[in-house]
Amino acid sequence: MYRTVFAPSISDVDEAAWQAIVGNDYPFVRHAFLKALEDTGAVGDDSGWLAQHILVYHGDKLVAVAPSYLKTHSYGEYVFDWAWADAFHRYGREYYPKLITAIPFTPITGPRICIAEGEHEADIHSSIIQAVRAATAAHEFSSWHLLFPTKAVSDALKDEAMQRSAVHFQWRNEGYTSFEDFLAEFSSRKRKNLRKEREKVRAADIEFEVLSGHEISEAMWDDYYLFYQITYARRSGHGGYLDRAFFSALSAIMPEHLVLVMAKRHGDYIAGALNFRGKDTLYGRYWGCKADFDFLHFETCYYQGIAYCIREGLQRFDPGVQGEHKLQRGFRPTYTFSNHIIAEPAFEAAIADFLEREKPQVEAYFEEACSYLPFRAPEPAPRAPD
Repeated sequence: MYRTVFAPSISDVDEAAWQAIVGNDYPFVRHAFLKALEDTGAVGDDSGWLAQHILVYHGDKLVAVAPSYLKTHSYGEYVFDWAWADAFHRYGREYYPKLITAIPFTPITGPRICIAEGEHEADIHSSIIQAVRAATAAHEFSSWHLLFPTKAVSDALKDEAMQRSAVHFQWRNEGYTSFEDFLAEFSSRKRKNLRKEREKVRAADIEFEVLSGHEISEAMWDDYYLFYQITYARRSGHGGYLDRAFFSALSAIMPEHLVLVMAKRHGDYIAGALNFRGKDTLYGRYWGCKADFDFLHFETCYYQGIAYCIREGLQRFDPGVQGEHKLQRGFRPTYTFSNHIIAEPAFEAAIADFLEREKPQVEAYFEEACSYLPFRAPEPAPRAPD
């Protein structure tokens, strides 16, 4: 009934057909976003990311898509499998290339297998699994990794593709009318601490501009890109995965999704954070600065984003991976998921055992993280009369 094939470039897929399936609610699966990655060289050629997009057809009609890439390394994924690759290597087996269904450099939960309305989800999942297993049997790649799918999709596939969980931190809008309304839920001490952080930034004469889409000038992109490169170089020793042309391309093709926070001091831009806006969620992605000030990162990347969500009525703010420091600033622990098929039976059994042992550790970390949240304890329920 369904037929699954692989496409070596997003340009090989009709944009209108792709978009009819994925919609515009989640910016990172848009045809335009993935094409910008290819066109500007962030993926392809020598990047270690070779497009291998999964397409499912019903007859001649495209009914499901899954952005996917053959990988020759494990950088830019944020679901860490270096130990798995090392185990393959030590036993004389090839782990790379592997196939991942993911958005490059984007550890943000969202649609990964996008299915046209009215189609049979379980049958499409089965068709994809069969195609993946056939390709691994033919030694086209060692394994398949589905990174940051929704929980519903991860759960649906876990009997065929091993499930792994991790913990990220997200902010939720509980109907706040202002930033102070949000802070009112904090304990007194935590509220005071956060206000001191914001005041320290203001005392340094730093102001903020929050710009959307076409409000972002090319000169502003130049400043922002410099910050992005400086920060990547400090952290990783390279100038980042994305080049200057990528940001200009986004500005031209999908401005309605862009929210840029720029920090300015004495008339000079000194830092910036690029966010993407979805239907009801703000996604924090890239940050950079050329001057260090106390709490500048928190204000630019977190507090300005929270304030934007409250003003715009967005329900969630997902700032990306890492950082227990987000907890005391009101970002709640949230599970993320991945699924994995390993072709080698012996390695698949070993990894399955590892994931079983890892799971209670992840759950314990989730519970411990909850204990560090800054919110006031709920009032005890009144006692029933005797």
